[in-house]
Amino acid sequence: MHAFDVLGDPVRRRILELLASGEHASGDVVVVISNEFGITQSAVSQHLKVLRENGFASVRAEGTRRVYAVDARPLEEIDGWLAQFRRFWEPHLEALATEIARGKRQRQTGSAHASAKLVSRRALERRARSR
Repeated sequence: MHAFDVLGDPVRRRILELLASGEHASGDVVVVISNEFGITQSAVSQHLKVLRENGFASVRAEGTRRVYAVDARPLEEIDGWLAQFRRFWEPHLEALATEIARGKRQRQTGSAHASAKLVSRRALERRARSR
């Protein structure tokens, strides 16, 4: 199965998102996915099997539990394919980062000015009281 066919399914994408945060026992995955998608334990197991058989997830036995983790190799293949398209969005992301940094600087500068005004006002109030 092609990597995009595997990731084309929203259930499998969600399972990978869960596994990206760390290893999860199959039972834990079943609980989350069943609640979110309303599918059976058997259906979740089939999705885990597809991920495992296509190299997106690895599994290890831990007693009677099966613990799943992300295997990044197929994701690297997808990342390589996406590289040819990055030129379309990277300038936009860089511009966004610049605007975010500019906004932070303005807020910090504004906060510094506001703090200075507050200190000055308090000093004036103290002087007025002391007279």
